[in-house]
Amino acid sequence: MPCFDMPLEELKTYTGSSPRPADFDEYWRRGMAEMESVYAPPELVRSDFPAKYSDCYDMYFTGVGGARIHCRIHLPKNITKPVPCVCFYHGYAGNAGDWWWHSYWAAQGYAYASIDCRGQSGTSKDVGGVKGTTLFGHIIRGLEDPNPDKLLYRSIYLDCVQMARCMMNMDCVDETQVYTTGVSQGGALSLVTAALEPKIAKVVTASPFLSDYKRAWEMDILPDGYPEIKDYFRHRDPTHETEKEVFDKLGYIDIQNHAPNVRAKVLMITSLMDDDCPVSTQFAMYNKLTCEKEVLIYPDFRHELFPGMSDAMFRFLVDK
Repeated sequence: MPCFDMPLEELKTYTGSSPRPADFDEYWRRGMAEMESVYAPPELVRSDFPAKYSDCYDMYFTGVGGARIHCRIHLPKNITKPVPCVCFYHGYAGNAGDWWWHSYWAAQGYAYASIDCRGQSGTSKDVGGVKGTTLFGHIIRGLEDPNPDKLLYRSIYLDCVQMARCMMNMDCVDETQVYTTGVSQGGALSLVTAALEPKIAKVVTASPFLSDYKRAWEMDILPDGYPEIKDYFRHRDPTHETEKEVFDKLGYIDIQNHAPNVRAKVLMITSLMDDDCPVSTQFAMYNKLTCEKEVLIYPDFRHELFPGMSDAMFRFLVDK
């Protein structure tokens, strides 16, 4: 079996090398309280996209810090009772996607929602003091601020939870059948959303990003996944005087530290040759899950889409 990272037997027991801040739970209680304090019913703007099986809407809500967040949603036509809902989260620097990408969920009788992460390539507002986007550098953004609440991914995680809450609160959605899914960054966001919102019933996390930052940095072979951590040290702290502080603070936005709080049923899809999000960092999260879980492994693939993975996601989410 190919081995780019750890052997599979070691992967099955590896639980990470990055720290968990002592006040991790309080940090996220405070974040959720802030999100709930700004929660209000979202604004829905009907789209003219000519989908046969769904009514399409641009959905807007106000996230933490006053950011205006944009999502795209499909609601099946002629709903007669509350339906399941899939919340999709996109990859790093991506966006909510074209309308047609996931219109098949409406044909299945499911509602569907997809978010534009703030500061990436969609239209959600980034309230960092400038107009426009940053696209990358989001792991380290806020790292030097004395207040760890300024980490950008804190806001992004809370936006993702807020989108799921918006869908749960719709009369046409069955709040007991809300599912999260995504690939890479989206895989991380789907997992964290379920950790912070215990009503999420199922999660598909594929090739999840944003896990075990110290391990990713120590491997130093990653062309696209985590270069900003290395670049941060090279340009801001070349002698690593703040190394402990950096990784302690990154622990707040490390998905492996969220994993024990997930109550949903989880499917992780991963590849053993991933050189962007090393499989050991993914198993660091997976091995900390205490919920019902399963893993689908593709031995010969890197950080990419795998044959049959979309079908596996679909079957997992629609299986009763």
